[in-house]
This record gives sequence, C-alpha cells and structure tokens, in this order.
Amino acid sequence: MSGTQLTVTLSGGGADDARAVVRALEGTFGAPDELPADEKATVHMATFDSDTDAGAGGSAGEGGERLSAPVTVTVQGSPEAVRRASDTLTRVFTARDDGVASGDQEQERQLLLVP
Repeated sequence: MSGTQLTVTLSGGGADDARAVVRALEGTFGAPDELPADEKATVHMATFDSDTDAGAGGSAGEGGERLSAPVTVTVQGSPEAVRRASDTLTRVFTARDDGVASGDQEQERQLLLVP
C-alpha cells in the first residue's frame, strides 16, 4: 500500500449506508476507486488515492445523509490519511472510536458510526 492510499472497509448497514460513508470521504480524498454497489454484500470496501486530494476543506456529505443502521468502519493507510479520514467521519456522523493499531509505516483505525 502506498503512503497516499486509504482503504476503507465497512460492515453493518446496507449498500446505501456504505455509499453514504464513502461519499462523506470524497470531499477530503476525491473520488474512490468505485462506490459500494452490491446490495447483498455484508462487507463493502473502497480505496482512495489521496494523490488526487480534494483539499483540506469540508466533506461532500457533511451534515447530509443519515445511516439506517450502525456501521463499523475500518480505515487503513498512512497515519495522516487515517487521521484525516477519522476527522471527517467524526464530523459528519455520530461516531465512537473503537481503537487504533499502528504499524511501521501505516495505521488502522476502527470507528462505529451510528444513526
């Protein structure tokens, strides 16, 4: 994983909830590789390449979409990308920080987003 890539894994809720979370991150990271689409999936993923950084401004979904169910989000990437993703998600959604794990060059953080 490059230092500029952020991987987001989402579980709980449905595809609409996963898309809402991914859209919330677009204002910070730009467009993901693709939006979650499989309505039958129980786990969704999206990857952002922050070389196409959308800027330090707010998020596209800020104050917008609501979740239908709790969603567990794991963000993995460089410490800076993980911090920015966590900041964005806690600003847009009601969130509980479920912990962080740091590796040599990357970090992983888990958040629980609630409706």
